[in-house]
Amino acid sequence: MNPPKDKIDKSLKSSFFDAMCYGGMMGFTQDYFIPFLLLLGGNARYVGVLSSLPNLAAALVQLKSADLAEKIKSRHKVITFFVLLQALMLFPMAWLAYAGGGHPVLFIILVTLFTSMGAFVIPAWGSLMSNLVSEKKRGEFFGKRNLVTGILMVSASFIAGFILHVMQKINIYQGFAIIFMGAGLCRLLSWYFLTQLYELPLEHKKEHYFNVYMFLSRIKQSNFAKFVLFVSLFNFSVYLASPFFSVLMLRELHFGYLLYTMITVTATVTVYLMMGRWGKHADKVGNLKVMKMTAPIIAILPLLWVINRQPLFLMGVQIISGFAWAGFNLCASNFIFDAVTPEKRTRCIAYFNVFNGLALCCGALIGGFLIEHLPPFWGYKILTLFLISSALRLMAALVLPQKLKEVRPVEPISSNRLFFSMIGLKPVLPMEPKSDTALVKSLD
Repeated sequence: MNPPKDKIDKSLKSSFFDAMCYGGMMGFTQDYFIPFLLLLGGNARYVGVLSSLPNLAAALVQLKSADLAEKIKSRHKVITFFVLLQALMLFPMAWLAYAGGGHPVLFIILVTLFTSMGAFVIPAWGSLMSNLVSEKKRGEFFGKRNLVTGILMVSASFIAGFILHVMQKINIYQGFAIIFMGAGLCRLLSWYFLTQLYELPLEHKKEHYFNVYMFLSRIKQSNFAKFVLFVSLFNFSVYLASPFFSVLMLRELHFGYLLYTMITVTATVTVYLMMGRWGKHADKVGNLKVMKMTAPIIAILPLLWVINRQPLFLMGVQIISGFAWAGFNLCASNFIFDAVTPEKRTRCIAYFNVFNGLALCCGALIGGFLIEHLPPFWGYKILTLFLISSALRLMAALVLPQKLKEVRPVEPISSNRLFFSMIGLKPVLPMEPKSDTALVKSLD
């Protein structure tokens, strides 16, 4: 059963407005939770907990996300209810900042609740949207949608950085109160547009059900289970170091909020500028090929921070980071849509996020523990942690993807040719492909 065309068009337009508002929320929060924690007096161990506990909670709640969607027979109700709760979590954060601070643990609890409410939505949202977007155009659609999200995220992040820069001379706590309040208002608007999405009913049968133990038991045979293992181990290696780039810049290198924003936003800008192009290539050459090419690039990123920590050099590193992460994250999400049937998609997305969240949690916790016990490298313990993270990333990137198979027919291409095509030197796609379907026309 296919949804009516007018309802597809309305839902996709609403999805783009949701993307704009979601981008605003993320721009006001994503790169500013750790700086606020540091302002509250949190140390590297607190940073590790802030980066791990929300991911652990997000992973665990998603174990029940698919069950709830099946029980109430509506993914849409799950999405709208928990997005509203997530929006409401931002206002106590704003109050905490306006009141002049509080204990770091209280802030970590609020961030954990905020993250958990958002995570509960992901399986149902991914399943619902995959029913609305043509299989052959998913890369292009989500690339365009993510570009919209990115534009608003970058704009909001710059605004937040400027607000903090100005308010640092007046009252920095009130500066954080302003950006957290702005994030809450953005998410409320996002919730409104999500209420406009059309849900294609799914028939849930007993044979579609499988629990987490059944999922794990098939890890040797299942291509999807091997994919989950690869992404989880790779992200574990990433999160050993990822939370501590902010600590390095703000605490060790003493960068101001504006410089910190410029460096972090450089990667975000690049991610969303590249996602549309990555999506078009992935539709042609396959999601797995893109992940195999980008994972080794991501693996060497911490090494570049070890080599040089001058701001201009770091902005160049962030451009490379955004280029690689744009392809990897987009194709990891779309690989799930290709690999599983619609009836099992909500549960498969949930299990993917469960194991990925546990990996992020463990990586951040172990990184926070190690950073206090490692010997310094060139005067910084954080750099030693970066070296360890890079080595583990490289092992995961080179070994684990070789066990995976592409799940749909694609055109064969070498990694070198794919790379040169992405930067426009030897295109495998026309620079401006024609939008000859109703779906793509509806996005222009």
